[in-house]
Amino acid sequence: MSNEKTVKSALISVFSKDGLEPIVKKLNEQGVTIYSTGGTETFINNLGIDVVPVEEITSYPSILGGRVKTLHPKVFGGILNRQNHAGDIKELEEFEIPQIDVVIVDLYPFEKTVASGASEQDIIEKIDIGGISLIRAAAKNYADVICVASVDDYAEFLNLISENNGSISLENRKRFAAKAFNVSSHYDTAIFNYFNKNNEETVLKISETNGNVLRYGENPHQKGFFFGDFDAMFTKLNGKELSYNNLLDVDAAVNLINEFKGEAPTFAILKHNNACGFAQSNTIHQAYVDALAGDPVSAFGGVLISNTEIDKATAEEISSLFCEVIIAPSYNAEALEILKGKKNRIILILNDVELPQTNVRSCLNGILVQDRNNVTDTIEGLKYVTNNKPTKNELDDLIFASKICKHTKSNTIVLVKNKKLLASGTGQTSRVDALEQAIHKAKTFKFDLNGAVMASDAFFPFPDCVEIAKKAGVTAVIQPGGSIKDQLSIDYCNENNVAMVMTGTRHFKH
Repeated sequence: MSNEKTVKSALISVFSKDGLEPIVKKLNEQGVTIYSTGGTETFINNLGIDVVPVEEITSYPSILGGRVKTLHPKVFGGILNRQNHAGDIKELEEFEIPQIDVVIVDLYPFEKTVASGASEQDIIEKIDIGGISLIRAAAKNYADVICVASVDDYAEFLNLISENNGSISLENRKRFAAKAFNVSSHYDTAIFNYFNKNNEETVLKISETNGNVLRYGENPHQKGFFFGDFDAMFTKLNGKELSYNNLLDVDAAVNLINEFKGEAPTFAILKHNNACGFAQSNTIHQAYVDALAGDPVSAFGGVLISNTEIDKATAEEISSLFCEVIIAPSYNAEALEILKGKKNRIILILNDVELPQTNVRSCLNGILVQDRNNVTDTIEGLKYVTNNKPTKNELDDLIFASKICKHTKSNTIVLVKNKKLLASGTGQTSRVDALEQAIHKAKTFKFDLNGAVMASDAFFPFPDCVEIAKKAGVTAVIQPGGSIKDQLSIDYCNENNVAMVMTGTRHFKH
């Protein structure tokens, strides 16, 4: 196995021609024989460069509307032959098969075609057969061939042949083979997931090629990476790179604020994936002021998010708070100038992007997968279980509280009044502890709980929580129900003029 290989021949068959011209010209300059097909052949001819049609190798035309062009023993023999193998060399001579040193392929854009909303027939036609086969063959035979499997690698390949006069090391050939198998495996994963979109096969295939190395993970001694298209979701206007913990909080913030898309101005402040401040008002400025009042201590170093444009007045209020990240659908010019006053403050525009419909997390020596929690409680879906019915204002607050509760770590209790988060108990091992934590926190910030409503992410097995809540001033409760002892809580509410509604849907968040 020779370490260095000098390129003498190349097969080029690509979808995207961007960046191809300088490669073709360099190969031609170095005296490389170029073989090609279809549109790529025409492209090279139009550059005034000689190109050998694949049909001249195979003595067979492109057939079936271009579905079959390169699938031929003479093409794959030229790629897969072992140059140090006497039998292979003899067969190349016997069957007049040309040696191919480079394969350059850019596959049909299957994922982009699916994302465009194209018809199924158009999508099927974008499943590359010849190209993916060329990639696998060339990458397998990296000992003698270099495979350039994506337009993303054109520039690097051009640098290699330019710097070394067409000579490519074994190390680089193997490295490009790894890139090629990354392309082919990702491509096949996308195709499988398209066909398996109804989960007929209980199989998990995930392939993310956009990876970013983070400064570290949750703690400095842990490595951290983000795989995803951050730039599709956000337009970054200012600030340092986001950390692992920033990204978790941003994820929690986006999922929470999406519950209030299209509603009145709403503002959330999150810390450690939970809302510590949340409010809705007639203006985004007032919503921010009310949200901050919910817990101005925890807001320090938090992630802020709005469901509407941030204006100058709101930006001026925010500027006095140390916060890591600000997210909004837009900012007016004056607001943006104020917020950019802190160079490390991360400012993001939230783009309208559909989030994945499955949640994935590692567990033990495997992976847990579940459907996204797309159920949002509504007034229309409530079951009224007490004699005392909620008022219109209480109903609005109950749904508001329920949405926050859905996105708060279990066990959780959320206390709301006039569409302001007064306090929440988060991540407690006991629901009573969660409630007492919330009450204590509300009183710490001098909130009046008389007339407040309470939301719980799961049922009450005993009437203790409704009793504690009533004594604190709560007048209405929303919970999923489902306990064999539901009636105990209902009876207490009936006896003490507390309204209770049930949703029938539990919202655990572990």
